[in-house]
Amino acid sequence: NSSSVKEFILLGLSENQGVQKIYFVVFLVVYTLTVTGNLLIVLTVTSSRHLNCPMYFFLCHLSFVDVCYSSVTAPQMISGFLVENNTISFAGCIGQLFGVHFFGCTEIFILTAMAYDRYVAICRPLHYPALMSRRLCGRMVGGSWAGGFLHSTLQTLPTALLPFCGPNRVAHYFCDVRPLLHLACADTRAAGLVAVANSGVTSLSCFLILVASYVVILVSLRGQKAAGWHKALSTCGSHITVVILFFGPCTFVYIRPSGDLSEDRSVAVFYTLIAPMLNPLIYTLRNGEVKGAMRKLCRR
Repeated sequence: NSSSVKEFILLGLSENQGVQKIYFVVFLVVYTLTVTGNLLIVLTVTSSRHLNCPMYFFLCHLSFVDVCYSSVTAPQMISGFLVENNTISFAGCIGQLFGVHFFGCTEIFILTAMAYDRYVAICRPLHYPALMSRRLCGRMVGGSWAGGFLHSTLQTLPTALLPFCGPNRVAHYFCDVRPLLHLACADTRAAGLVAVANSGVTSLSCFLILVASYVVILVSLRGQKAAGWHKALSTCGSHITVVILFFGPCTFVYIRPSGDLSEDRSVAVFYTLIAPMLNPLIYTLRNGEVKGAMRKLCRR
């Protein structure tokens, strides 16, 4: 690498000292809740004999991804609120970039797999056990991880190979493609287009698949009685909430042409920290089975 920059300075969310102290407390609490809540779900699902249907298998993987995803950005950001210059090495920065896209994209694919699971459960209930076999679920999750890895490699490699020779202040609280392209000493238009196409197309196409699956579900419920509607919406409600919280901000940041980086920062908080924290709450509050299994686990 011809880069002479050995480390970057992450500018974080705010440069105001007073605000940073408040942020430190707020995000430390958010991160602690994220890790605790999601690990509790992983433990509950893996230790309970009753939670063995595909929905909980996916939920367990989603929670694990959420722990990893928020751990890539949050500790660096939280510790940064306490120091003058929040520095990260060149290798650390590229590693963080890889991690954010790896876990973020894996999460997108797992949410898409969960939508397919809900579609089969509601629209093809009699064929559900045959269609959603353990083998297929394993393949879908494996494919999600492999897809995340491929996406992340395609995002990270072109950025890592750019020359960085001058300014090293990253206008973000983690290393992402767009803020890094602003610092490269080369023409980054092509790399920028590839990045937007890669992230934007991935998040938008999965989002459209999700929307389509819900349209099909709603259409299939037309002739049903109120009880059928209620059951379907209660199983889909939590998933729709998570999808909106995660995809909305994510698509906003990656699909639009590079504009104001400070906007990206505040929107990114939603999908890197707030959505992973809310996922366990959304899935457990709506779900008696998970709550029951959690109580049993806590008693043990």
